[in-house]
Amino acid sequence: MARRRNSVTIREVAEDAGVSLQTVSRVINREPNVRQQMRERVQSSIDRLGYVPSLAAQRMSGSRSYIILAINDRERTLADWRERLGTDWVDQMLLGGIETCSRHGYRMVVELVDTHADHVERELGATVSALQPDGVILTPPHSENIQIKRLLAERNIPFARIGSTDAGPGIRLTMGDEGAAHLCTKRLIELGHRQIGIIAGPSDYSLSGWRIDGWRRAMEEHGLSHQGLCERGDFGYESGTQAARTLLHRHPGLTAIIGSSDQMTLAALEVVRDRGKHVPRDISLISFDNTPIVRFSQPPLAAVDQPIAETVSIAVEHLINARKAEPATDVIDVSAQLVERASIGPAPAAG
Repeated sequence: MARRRNSVTIREVAEDAGVSLQTVSRVINREPNVRQQMRERVQSSIDRLGYVPSLAAQRMSGSRSYIILAINDRERTLADWRERLGTDWVDQMLLGGIETCSRHGYRMVVELVDTHADHVERELGATVSALQPDGVILTPPHSENIQIKRLLAERNIPFARIGSTDAGPGIRLTMGDEGAAHLCTKRLIELGHRQIGIIAGPSDYSLSGWRIDGWRRAMEEHGLSHQGLCERGDFGYESGTQAARTLLHRHPGLTAIIGSSDQMTLAALEVVRDRGKHVPRDISLISFDNTPIVRFSQPPLAAVDQPIAETVSIAVEHLINARKAEPATDVIDVSAQLVERASIGPAPAAG
């Protein structure tokens, strides 16, 4: 009876090939200091026995851990999970990260860290010491946390900063936030809208400012006033409700709103309905994130599809290659796309 593939050990491969454990480990890790004849002998044993390298075997050489660590915000992530809001940031992060790590024989590990905690350095330091990752991916707002960036730089651990463009250590990546906001605003202007509001995210996220910049730039390019047309929320539903009410009270003639998260835009949809208005006949709505829930609202929301998986995949590639090449110094901007749905339409005729 054939053994299960995962029951074969590295020791059995070494015995079958007649070599040391260290030699098998070097072959698994693709180390250069192994003769071709020896490499072929070990690979033949691996293939014949059906051996699948374990993480422990890969780490035997001591030079790499074969782990990429991704850090996400604890408070917001747990709140989304508990409330079952339908957000899929972590899902998309895992999709891009796990697929890319697997192609290179790596593993992705996700840890939740409270970026606002006083003990953030101690908490993250303990995690890094335990896992000894070959690279770390920081997502907002961790990517802009000075303490976290300093800790990783001091420990000489390569890291990627998503949603951060400040100078300093780390590979900088953005997800087309300014360009996407500009694209959305321009599309609404093409549809005849002239009073276009935006519900932006909190100021402690740089991407919130980038989206405002893109919206404002499009408005100015077309000679349109944006005075008083911007409100901020915290990405959550309640804040979106308040922001939408404020915008519509201040500008009764408003015909379009761009929301900086799906939750805030869904809240705006309800506010518009409560005022007896129709989407998109009276007011058009565009959201950011494009999480699954917006496809099932009535009407389905047009949304910016953020390239989370692609961005994380690129970050992983750069971190894995950090030992072989100089890290990227320019900001890597991964373009986002606008998915048009039934929540946008021509501006209502002036009555």
